[in-house]
Amino acid sequence: MTKDINARLTELAQKQTALMAGGGAEKQHEKGKLTARERIEALLDADSFTEINLFVTHHSTNFNMAKTVIPGDGVVTGYGTINGRTVMIYAQDFTAMGGSLGAMHAQKIVKVQEMALKVGAPIIGICDSGGARIQEGIESLDGFAKIFRNNVLSSGVIPQISVILGPCAGGAVYSPALTDFIFMVDNVSNMFITGPQVIKAVTGEEISSEALGGAYTHNTISGNSHFRCASEAECFDKIRKLLSFLPQNNVDVLPPSTCKDDPERLIPELRELVPTNAKAAYDMRDLIHYIVDDGDFLEAEESFATNMVVGFARLNGQSIGIIANQPLYMAGAIDINASDKAARFIRLCDAFNLPVITIVDTPGYLPGKEQEYNGIIRHGAKVIYAYCEASVPLITLTVRKAYGGAHIAMCNKGLGSDLMIAWPQAEIAVMGAQGAVNILYRKEIAAASNQKAAREQKIAEYEELFANPYEAAKSGLVDMIIDPATTRPVLAKALLTLSSKREVKPSKKHGNMPL
Repeated sequence: MTKDINARLTELAQKQTALMAGGGAEKQHEKGKLTARERIEALLDADSFTEINLFVTHHSTNFNMAKTVIPGDGVVTGYGTINGRTVMIYAQDFTAMGGSLGAMHAQKIVKVQEMALKVGAPIIGICDSGGARIQEGIESLDGFAKIFRNNVLSSGVIPQISVILGPCAGGAVYSPALTDFIFMVDNVSNMFITGPQVIKAVTGEEISSEALGGAYTHNTISGNSHFRCASEAECFDKIRKLLSFLPQNNVDVLPPSTCKDDPERLIPELRELVPTNAKAAYDMRDLIHYIVDDGDFLEAEESFATNMVVGFARLNGQSIGIIANQPLYMAGAIDINASDKAARFIRLCDAFNLPVITIVDTPGYLPGKEQEYNGIIRHGAKVIYAYCEASVPLITLTVRKAYGGAHIAMCNKGLGSDLMIAWPQAEIAVMGAQGAVNILYRKEIAAASNQKAAREQKIAEYEELFANPYEAAKSGLVDMIIDPATTRPVLAKALLTLSSKREVKPSKKHGNMPL
């Protein structure tokens, strides 16, 4: 007997209900974690999620798999909106065979990746998986490879965000590593190539999953993650905020937000914030908060390479990227990790058409045997490469020290800065006065009856001659020397002026960046 439409609709509803239940929410809730669908609903705008490929199932028959039911094949995929803007999304369902990745599971992810690329929308992947589905053998590995390839094809075209909300091990970690941003939550997220048990078996070391690959580890030590959160709720809030600073894709123009913070606002506090004593420390983030709209600054990689600050803000409603030395740590000297952090952020901003404001206060590259042995030359060159490659508006503000190669690397005029701005206390020179005097006047000081007095005199003379912004300004290598209080209006006008910047680079397949 042929079923009528009502019977068919009842059957559809029953199948949907069974599949959407996954493997049951109890185990996730016992761990204090949300299910895949609960996470999607919590992240996206209310009632905006549309699921696709709900009925996909695995085709494996080995190891008694023919009798194994895996709802949705362990992953929920679809699309919705965040702040009214379209996003593609997938969330691995740990309740369904541990969210393990098989061929059809991978195919579902590949489909939303391809759809995101076609429509030019950000893609968000929520990772909570036991890894490759061993029962499906090589097909699961091929599935990972297809996902990785799409990550690379999408890189610089659409924003890609990975959210680690459970285990992410082995080959699975490379998809997040290929995306633009990784979010992790304390005591929830884990990422590692080889887990604690394998490490113990091979090396004899004992370490917990959290210590090996938790949120603290990857946000502070390895630098693999960009945002560390205390809860899933905080994580979703930060994702929504991050997306508000980014365009939908590399050809989309993000319209300026309504700005209630007067772009002409003067900031007298800046005259006192940065000590004229080059050895005194201050928090660069205070300076940034004063300058940007409503003091709102979303810092990325906050706990990694803390001698360099990177993040997003708005100036007169315009979304911008900010890169700055941090005198609170290592006096703002540039080391290997800071170089990597800055270079990657510059390239991200350039890919998505965000102007970059660079705020300079650095004594130079960090000296030392370990830095040299580990490749500070190669890593430092990444920053130079990234700035030279960039075609977005580049504005450089030197607030205090800018010496030698670090002055160049922090986007000086020759490297491509469109506008070089300096405060009166800026010290722009080949090197600091003490080091320069040791080289220039070594014999003269050695011959003096009072060597200490002679040295101090030469230091004072050098500082008078070179430790200021005026020598650079005479040669046009600094465009403006300004009252610190006028920094916000000067930067706002500069951004407006440079908004129509067009720059044609030499045609090539791609450059060979020092990696």
